[in-house]
Amino acid sequence: MDQVRELMSKDLFAKHSNVELVEVGEGRAVARMEVHDYHYNGFQVVMGGAIFTLADFAFAAACNSYGIPAVALGVHIAFMKGGKGNILTAEATEISKTKRTGHYQMIVTDEEGDVVAQMHGIAYRKAS
Repeated sequence: MDQVRELMSKDLFAKHSNVELVEVGEGRAVARMEVHDYHYNGFQVVMGGAIFTLADFAFAAACNSYGIPAVALGVHIAFMKGGKGNILTAEATEISKTKRTGHYQMIVTDEEGDVVAQMHGIAYRKAS
């Protein structure tokens, strides 16, 4: 998993967005984001793009956990509510895996454990 951690450490947008990898294992990952003023939109709730970035980062770590380069084919995100507290967490879980594709579910929660967003992603594994 050191290889995945190294890959994810090179994600400068995630780093700039204050997203960090907490856990990674085969087909799964957990990432978190400490919320700052720059994450809020005009309604004073965490911007959807910030939540998407967090979920996408966890997705990338999970689908690259097998050591084969993987990229997103598509994602769908649904926002449930505004997050409360200073930390949001995204957990990515592999739903299915073939040689070339994988389906992943990402759940973003706030500090109270409430679901803020749910994302489904499809990854494509490149030829090794």
